[in-house]
Amino acid sequence: MVHISHARAFIRLMLYLACIGVIIPVQFFNLLFNLGFAKKWPMTAHQAGARLLGLRLATVGKPLKKGPILFVVNHTSYADISVLGSQLEACFVAKSEVAKWPIFGLCAKLHRTVFVDRRPRFAAQQSEILKERLSQGDNLILFPEGTSNDGNFVLPFRSALFSAATIRVDDKPVTVQPVSIAYTHLDGIPMGRHLRPFFAWYGDMELASHLWQFCGIGKPRIEMRFHDPVTIDQFKNRKEMASWCHAVIAAGVAESLTGHAQAINHPQPKLREADDNGKLALIGVAAT
Repeated sequence: MVHISHARAFIRLMLYLACIGVIIPVQFFNLLFNLGFAKKWPMTAHQAGARLLGLRLATVGKPLKKGPILFVVNHTSYADISVLGSQLEACFVAKSEVAKWPIFGLCAKLHRTVFVDRRPRFAAQQSEILKERLSQGDNLILFPEGTSNDGNFVLPFRSALFSAATIRVDDKPVTVQPVSIAYTHLDGIPMGRHLRPFFAWYGDMELASHLWQFCGIGKPRIEMRFHDPVTIDQFKNRKEMASWCHAVIAAGVAESLTGHAQAINHPQPKLREADDNGKLALIGVAAT
């Protein structure tokens, strides 16, 4: 039986909303006066938000620093935003509807999110928008599943969303780094399939009630794995790249959930530069 502490949920939500109340005017000021801190402030804000929500974060490997970089990530929950935002100085790529969401839409705009219309007739226009942002030195975070899932597996990737990976900046291909996210433990105990839906938000789940349970259930441990980077030049086309990234990320999620490495069905291309896979290290522990 899962215990939901309503007192804990209330305290976390109030603290989180208070945090947003500080974050929004500061970032608005940063953007209004075009301050350099506008790129760094979201990471600081997400680090605070992750702690207030009780998230315990762990990483394997390291994110690339030299950009422009396209981080390709599986998507499980709205909490992924705080998890990724707390570790990456990058902007999210989101569907255009997100801009209209209350509170979250405003926060996304202030985080300099790139909103895209995924309908085929807008593909060329969206590619130009992404190229402009990458050319300006922004790193981007892409969820190629196109939606969230239950956290137990990775949905097929939409190869059309990898159009950003074909962009060249100064005649050089954009670097793509696959990242896997898995919700592995609750209060130090391995999280099974029956617990993961308390953290994964997908399908027709109602946001308000799910968020309340999320905040009141305890401290989830979330593992992020940063995999070897690649470029489009190492593949025949973006479909092959999407397939390879999916295999790598799916294997990473499976290893995080089971503790055992799984064979990747697609052969890995010869990499130009291997990622530095360090030891597992806790990087954020919530106090609430």
